Amino acid sequence: MKENVLDVLMYLFETFVDTEEEPEPDQSELRAELSRAGFGDTEIERALHWLDGLTDQQQCLDYGRQTGHGIRIYNDFEHERLDPACRGYISYLEQIGILSPPQREILVDRLLALESADIDVEQIKWVVLMVLFSQPGQELAYARMEDLVFDETSGLVH
Repeated sequence: MKENVLDVLMYLFETFVDTEEEPEPDQSELRAELSRAGFGDTEIERALHWLDGLTDQQQCLDYGRQTGHGIRIYNDFEHERLDPACRGYISYLEQIGILSPPQREILVDRLLALESADIDVEQIKWVVLMVLFSQPGQELAYARMEDLVFDETSGLVH
């Protein structure tokens, strides 16, 4: 089985997001569940580390609430990892009010933390859902993003 960190995170997200159980199972429970699901120890550890990083990034929200609507300039490393389609999609999400500037920064940080060779718009959609889900008071933005993700992946033609 060749999974990456995002596969593990998506499994966790899909498994635990709609459950009525404790909102945060402890890491040993998560490790056991992921092992039962067939994920390797390395991917499990990297995914749990990624989740810890998401929690740590919540401080960025408090700092960034006072920022205005500036233009995000991506550094060389970010340009290399996030192609124009990715950067454009992030900008689009910000323009339609799903992401705030601080949430955008958390998103970029978490995308780069995936250490994926190629990041695409589909991956961005799932990471945005995880970022919004992790933040209290973001239910409306989460619902709007969920609509974008599932409406675009349904394949229905209107």
